[in-house]
Amino acid sequence: MDIIDSKFIGLVSSRLDRFKKVKANLYNFRCPICGDSQKHKNKARGYFYSVKLNTNFKCHNCGASLSFNNFLKQIDSSLHKQYVMEKFKEGFAGGKNFVVEEPEFAFNKPKFRKKDICDELVKISELNTTHRAKKYLINRGINEDTLRKLYYCPNFKSWTNKHKKTFDNTKNDDQRIIIPLRHPDGQLFGYQGRSLDPMTKMRYITVMLDQKAPKLYGLEKINTQKPIYILEGPFDSLFVENSVAMCGSDVDIRTFGWSDYIWVFDNEPRNREIVNRISKVIDRGDKVVIWPRNIIEKDVNDMINSGQNITEVLESNVYSGLQAKIKFNNWKKV
Repeated sequence: MDIIDSKFIGLVSSRLDRFKKVKANLYNFRCPICGDSQKHKNKARGYFYSVKLNTNFKCHNCGASLSFNNFLKQIDSSLHKQYVMEKFKEGFAGGKNFVVEEPEFAFNKPKFRKKDICDELVKISELNTTHRAKKYLINRGINEDTLRKLYYCPNFKSWTNKHKKTFDNTKNDDQRIIIPLRHPDGQLFGYQGRSLDPMTKMRYITVMLDQKAPKLYGLEKINTQKPIYILEGPFDSLFVENSVAMCGSDVDIRTFGWSDYIWVFDNEPRNREIVNRISKVIDRGDKVVIWPRNIIEKDVNDMINSGQNITEVLESNVYSGLQAKIKFNNWKKV
């Protein structure tokens, strides 16, 4: 048995029930082709064995007999391609039971990073600590590492019109913090501008450079294999690990194919719009955080600033189904 066969037996072993090494060049496991004995789950009658340079598979339950090459091809096509590639690179010309298939070499066109218009702006982290934008974010408890991912724009309307005609009138232009919206690969598809003027009627303005993209912040920083928290605002999501934020509109999260996601709405039990949205996600069967009565702050940012351990609070107040309805009815006040 050559070293490449030994390596790939090790790689495929995790897919083989009750796999064990009997002795040199002999391995035993339950046959994945027939499923092995249906009466006795401990029986394992599939074997890898070696004859000279050839590695073979044999099942003493169903009688299947294959070369290791054909076994891999049938069980795991992706692993089989890697196996053939390694054999090919080693110049293996084939044995009695093995014919090297010349692998396909795929040459993809190089992908060039599209121009990121945020590069025209100054990162918040590069501003003086006395700058209005930086002071505002520091006061909200946002750390230096996160400030590197946010930008300052002194003339939001003019800058936006330069890249996408959005405003008919650029008079009374204002300065805003730019929150970039990115695809999972980091490409910019839009941004949100947060005003620094406390008197403005539109604190947040969302500009979509790609109208087909979802209005979600944080797609580039989540791990889809872990639970994903969905919050109402980008700034709140900065304090929650593995989270995204809605940017002014509901998104059909089901289209993303995420296996585990949790809604986190603001703690405003008298806000009819929030109450209605929570009711909808509960009726849909989704998981949602229902805030306990001892939490009086209205959003995650306020909770952080009041000293709450937000991770602990979130993890201990996730509900769904009937339990969510009971907790929700006790929480809401409209």
